[in-house]
Amino acid sequence: MSSNKSVAIFSNKFRDLHIYLDWHCMNQNWLSFGINPRLKRLRHKLSSDPYYRLQSEEEILMAAHLGVRIDVNRAAVDDWLRLPGLSIHQARNLVELSRVGVRFYCIEDMAAALSISVHRLKYLEVILNFSYYEDEDTEGLVYVVDPNTATLESLLQVPYINFELAQALIDNRFTNGLYQNLADFQQRLNLSSDVIAKLMYHLRF
Repeated sequence: MSSNKSVAIFSNKFRDLHIYLDWHCMNQNWLSFGINPRLKRLRHKLSSDPYYRLQSEEEILMAAHLGVRIDVNRAAVDDWLRLPGLSIHQARNLVELSRVGVRFYCIEDMAAALSISVHRLKYLEVILNFSYYEDEDTEGLVYVVDPNTATLESLLQVPYINFELAQALIDNRFTNGLYQNLADFQQRLNLSSDVIAKLMYHLRF
């Protein structure tokens, strides 16, 4: 390789690195109070109204920067309605699922529960807190199994799981590895939204 060509390649790489560093610094500065007055205004709105409804993806990012978080497994309807793009029907569904013992561990679980694509919720992930509280009172909760460890006998105790589905679940797990989340579980077993809506009450990954 000629020296001129080597110099050209090095120069291009240096230029790309310089562009990246400029972009990174710009995004860091974007969240600076001194440079972004919108951040100041949002902080004032949030301090004046704890249930202020965020209006855009930009406000989601700024609110997360200010320390705002939605505790997914303990959120009330009003908490969910703070997020743009979620309807009151979806908010109530999420709260009802949490009330009966369903736990969400990732954004994919939420998407499966709402029967929408993960892409539609991905921008909310920065403000969501997926905590699980092991010491919660489980009295009255539904029977729950881990699909990645459950035996055939324990699976057959789950409502809506018959012998064929239980065996398919185990065979797929053995062949393709552990289920990552509810969405992965649904896709690999080719289950309808109606079936998964019933089963999700009884599954914990």
